[in-house]
Amino acid sequence: MSYYDVYRKYKNFPFEDYLRKVTAADVERSLQKSNKGPLDFLTMLAPAAQSPHVLEEMAQRSKRLTEHNFGRVITLFTPLYLANICDNACVYCGFNCHNSIKRSKLTMEEVEQEGQAIRAEGIRHIIILTGESRRATPPEYLADCTRILKKYVDSICIEVYSLKEEEYRMLFQAGVDGFTMFQETYNEDLYPQLHPTGPKHDYRTRLDSPELACKAGYNTVNLGALLGLDDWRKETFLTGMHALYLIKKYPGTDCAVSLPRIRPCVGGGNYRPACNVKDIDIVQAITAYRNFLPRLAITMSTRETPDFRNHLIGLGVTKLSAGSVTEVGGHAHAPKTDGQFEISDQRNVEEMSQAIRKCGYQPVYKDWEPLRRNA
Repeated sequence: MSYYDVYRKYKNFPFEDYLRKVTAADVERSLQKSNKGPLDFLTMLAPAAQSPHVLEEMAQRSKRLTEHNFGRVITLFTPLYLANICDNACVYCGFNCHNSIKRSKLTMEEVEQEGQAIRAEGIRHIIILTGESRRATPPEYLADCTRILKKYVDSICIEVYSLKEEEYRMLFQAGVDGFTMFQETYNEDLYPQLHPTGPKHDYRTRLDSPELACKAGYNTVNLGALLGLDDWRKETFLTGMHALYLIKKYPGTDCAVSLPRIRPCVGGGNYRPACNVKDIDIVQAITAYRNFLPRLAITMSTRETPDFRNHLIGLGVTKLSAGSVTEVGGHAHAPKTDGQFEISDQRNVEEMSQAIRKCGYQPVYKDWEPLRRNA
């Protein structure tokens, strides 16, 4: 069994009809349950949950659950783009292989310099990213970069193209401990229209990748849909079901979700988001996730504005990026390429840390230490 079997159960579910019939009283009943099921989660995503008194109750419960399970702390991380060479033609992405943008790939010397610069910023958790090109950034290149960066940071997450299980395991042995991959959209029929060519065109390969990372022993696996490509309520529900599937099947892996909202990008062309995702929608999604899966880690990136991210602290978010750059490199030297998308929060690590403290929370730069690594 794979998550695809779970997805098929919901593929033709009458989401719009169900959500339209949900009342505020239905949401409150779901909130009161000690053991919430999938339909309770979907109920909390209904338009009726945006009634002021209902959303306030969801937020208060979310705040209590987050503090109970995670404390009053926010883990900080920063992204490092190793390359922006891509073989895909995703219609919404700045790295689209047909876009005429500046392309680059870090050398090992440059990776070393980036690692030193990131350590000087105080960050000990990073996520390394590339465009999706196995030919330009093969697994061996990723492993070499990881070995260098492990001298300067304690936790490395990857967000790259889909790999084979043995390749995920090889990177784990090199020092990678976290995995992030956004399905972009769980809508199997829409997916090929948004990803017309390239390896990413294969819906099932991408859908199955998080489970391969779990099998390879990764400590954390982070999921998400790119909000705006399709109905955000349906996408959030299916992401939550994906998380639930992995949590039940791989209890030794910490599961997390991100809520990336689509942003403008260089070479974005004429693509317009199919769904307008408002701030209140993001708040509803975060609080619904937390009330459904109390121990689920929730990440919010610099796609969102400083003011909005500040307000999300305490509502359920447990991890924030800081000092973000979406161009290749950018920590040690001025970026030489175009970014994948526009970021909204330009704050550096110290500025982000101060903002977290002002909210009554403690910024954390390192929250765990591996005691051993399997042979």
